[in-house]
Amino acid sequence: MSDGNMKITLHVWRQKGRKDPKDPGALKTYKVEANPHMSFLEMLDVLNEQLLANNEDPVAFDHDCREGICGMCSMVINGRPHGPQKGTTTCQLHMRSFRDGDEITIEPWRAKAFPIIKDLMVERTAFDRVIASGGYISIGTGGTPDANATPIGKKESDAAMDYASCIGCGGCVAACPNASAMLFVGAKVAHLVKLPQGQVERTTRVLNMVEAMDTEGFGACTNHGECAAACPKEIPIEAVMVLNREYARAQLRNDD
Repeated sequence: MSDGNMKITLHVWRQKGRKDPKDPGALKTYKVEANPHMSFLEMLDVLNEQLLANNEDPVAFDHDCREGICGMCSMVINGRPHGPQKGTTTCQLHMRSFRDGDEITIEPWRAKAFPIIKDLMVERTAFDRVIASGGYISIGTGGTPDANATPIGKKESDAAMDYASCIGCGGCVAACPNASAMLFVGAKVAHLVKLPQGQVERTTRVLNMVEAMDTEGFGACTNHGECAAACPKEIPIEAVMVLNREYARAQLRNDD
């Protein structure tokens, strides 16, 4: 190790994805030298510079803000979505979380609803379609001053903000052995049900979102709790309970 850098062995999932749907994919091994202060994505940038210098195809991975708010940096690191640090996205993970000589296995999200585009990139528009089915407020609430004038209790507003912190990364789906999206959908439903503006469409919203979730091929929840443990924004498992309660309530009202 020189200049305080770390020598790391990477086992990276390489798959042509859409370019060749018949390609089964495989783990490829690479050696890289990284500074402990680098973020995990910066370390992958170093790897890609090496690959390009050798006229090899760089590793494809999603990224955008690199500030932990966009949810793009989706990868499973040593079997854990976003890596070993709790409440941390991949872009916020630093190489000081690893040791010199470590071997790190990097894979994409594994879920039927998240087909692989290439290497570590997966298609997550299934989440967009679930949101489009009802994860919004379409009624007129006036401008921002009008909305701010609506009284909301601190307990409810705090809970709504906690659920709204979901960044839609899909880590919950990747962590769940059933590839369930219940935590994601639960967070979106719970966020809006806590607000007075969300009451008008409360019944149709949850029915439509659950139907869309099932249509997209996400699995059922069997209460493993891995989703909440892997969530980089630490959305509580109570979101799933809120979703179940809201769905039961909506079904009863629909039967009236």
